[in-house]
Amino acid sequence: MKHFFSFLLCSSVLATALPMSVEAGAVDRACRQSNRTAATPQLCRCIGRVADASLSKSEQRKVAKWFSEPHEAQKVRMSDRRSDEQLWLRYKAFGERAREACS
Repeated sequence: MKHFFSFLLCSSVLATALPMSVEAGAVDRACRQSNRTAATPQLCRCIGRVADASLSKSEQRKVAKWFSEPHEAQKVRMSDRRSDEQLWLRYKAFGERAREACS
């Protein structure tokens, strides 16, 4: 479990996700569609609820894409753009909240 959240937080995030709609819970769906054994339906629902409370719908769509394209997360993390820095800080806070709420 600890490794799963570290994995999520470090954005070497989960494999294969299809494009998803926000209404269905983008982060929840990306988590469920990953091939990670730790990504149980209950854990993904919890992570999705934390994402709903922590990230805007737009941010959730972007973060959900990182599940299948972890390099995109790395680009945001390394970016000098203020908006990317702010997203990365919110993403890190989301990861910490998810770790606390869903462990």
